[in-house]
Amino acid sequence: MANSPKRPLTFQAIKNMKATTWLSDANENIGLRVRKGSSGKTTFYYRYRDPSDSSKLIQMVIGHFPSMDLSTARLRLHELKLVRIEGRCPKTDKKQREELVIKQKKDDSERFTVKEMVDLYLNQYINDRHTSEKKLIKGARSLKGQKEVRRILYKDVVQKIGEEIAIKLNRQDVIDLILSIRDRGVNVQAGNVLRELNAAYEFSIGLGKFKNDFTNPVILAKNSLAMMKVKLTSNKGKRVLSDAELKELIYWMPNSKLPDKSKNILMLTLYSGCRTGEWCNAMWNDIDLENRTFHIKEAKNGSERYVQLSSYAIDILKNIKSKSQSQYVFISSEVNKPLQQHKLAEYNWVLRKKNEMIDMPRWTPHDLRRTVRTGLSRLQCPSEVAEAILGHSRKGIEGTYDLHSYTSECKKWLEIWGNHINSLVND
Repeated sequence: MANSPKRPLTFQAIKNMKATTWLSDANENIGLRVRKGSSGKTTFYYRYRDPSDSSKLIQMVIGHFPSMDLSTARLRLHELKLVRIEGRCPKTDKKQREELVIKQKKDDSERFTVKEMVDLYLNQYINDRHTSEKKLIKGARSLKGQKEVRRILYKDVVQKIGEEIAIKLNRQDVIDLILSIRDRGVNVQAGNVLRELNAAYEFSIGLGKFKNDFTNPVILAKNSLAMMKVKLTSNKGKRVLSDAELKELIYWMPNSKLPDKSKNILMLTLYSGCRTGEWCNAMWNDIDLENRTFHIKEAKNGSERYVQLSSYAIDILKNIKSKSQSQYVFISSEVNKPLQQHKLAEYNWVLRKKNEMIDMPRWTPHDLRRTVRTGLSRLQCPSEVAEAILGHSRKGIEGTYDLHSYTSECKKWLEIWGNHINSLVND
């Protein structure tokens, strides 16, 4: 039974309500009612007569206690009373506004492109950004990670399907996109695109950019690709080129259709043992041609190191330097940007597709680094020196207590290794 209209509602009265009972407010708040259901859920209602038909009583939900407190419920009550005074039914008015929002959201989603979705994900989640008060909000990734996510999504998503309407993209569209990347021979890149495109969709879904019944097509595509047993990770490398294969490769490269920058990176990788990605990002101010060192400021293991360079590597770098006007040793087709590592695999893929690749068992640029390590062992290079050449950090107690950098030993053995490669060519 409702309370007396002469007694206004209180927080304590609402809190102490028993299940299936009603309370009504009083004085200027007449029309505000509270019900506690059998499950314990307590709800605020506005009860009023329809402005167009005074014989018709209408009751609409205002909110739920205690997430909505009594003062907020009363404030909302007076807002709805003003709507009624203007001759409109508050419940009908609310429904019309909700329908308008749904229609607007539908119209917006019908124009929301994949590029706009990607930019929203990058600019409001991945990247560092500033508030209107110029306060810095750190992005979800490091600066290096922010650049990498942008590269992944712009290269293989925005450039290919950026103008497509995001809500209209279906499972097969995503599968075709991922398979086209995989077919270039860059499985990991395909997996990265799938992961980041899925995250971009989920971010926009969270912001209400799509209808409530929208299904993320990337999730559907992921399930299908899994059923198709499509591999989107790298194979654990075991390929090592024999001396005969190394000789054949070095003879083939100068007259091959590989770009000169790819040829130089591959040879520098062979002569130094560095990762191809480290050479792709190399800057001239990190290379000391006189002292024959390459300063890698951030290696894959998170540490910096100085790579000793053989006379063979220095000769290649001097030749490049004589023709270079960039701060980077290897520049991409973009103005003054470093060459992206994935381009090396793509160059090889293009030659294989055109049947212009060297006729030997399949190899990748990273196999050359493994070949260097194996070749050094064959030449009887001490293991700790060979590991230092590759920049591998030592584990356990040895890594804690043996802090020797093996600088002179690395320089010596890289020269021996260079002589060995040279002997293969001149044999």
